[in-house]
Amino acid sequence: MNSYDHLPKEKIKPLGIISKKFIELGIGSFSDACNFVHNKKYGYNTNYDDKLIFFKEKMGTCTTKHAIIAGLAEELNIPLYKYIGIYRFTKEISKGTDEILKKYGLPYVPMVHCFLVFKDYKFDLTEGNKNGKKKSIDNFIHTEKVSPFISRKDEYLLFKKVLKEKILPSEEMKDIAERIILKAREECITLLKKNLHDDC
Repeated sequence: MNSYDHLPKEKIKPLGIISKKFIELGIGSFSDACNFVHNKKYGYNTNYDDKLIFFKEKMGTCTTKHAIIAGLAEELNIPLYKYIGIYRFTKEISKGTDEILKKYGLPYVPMVHCFLVFKDYKFDLTEGNKNGKKKSIDNFIHTEKVSPFISRKDEYLLFKKVLKEKILPSEEMKDIAERIILKAREECITLLKKNLHDDC
């Protein structure tokens, strides 16, 4: 991922509910809004259908942190977008993953991560947060531009599509059933929540 120095510096104007909220908080520029979001606690939100849940709970995951900034960019007509990436989740990324991989006989577990794209730059506003990961995610099996507030259902359908079209037919996953990968994925999500805020 790229340095935040490459983020747009545009002034925030009151053009929608998100931009008005940042102005209320005394945040004047787009790059300052990004830094504000990055510095807030990493945590799982209670309602992913509420566009302002990040502000209400003063925390967020890659889903809500990148949603609020991509939503701000949309209001300000800045060509910065939210992307979903599917990556290989292994023991190098989070402690305890090795046991899950051995249990299901998998080389990795496909997982979803979100990030932002502006021109040729990529930004992760959860990089450096205590988010259950030992390292940032830079390599992806598949990336796709999405709407800022893509629903959890649509995100999962996108994941299932990539699983069916790219991951299951690969040599690495030869003879592995979809249900095995989905069960392992559930355990990896639980593992990340368990590792949250650890120095793992």
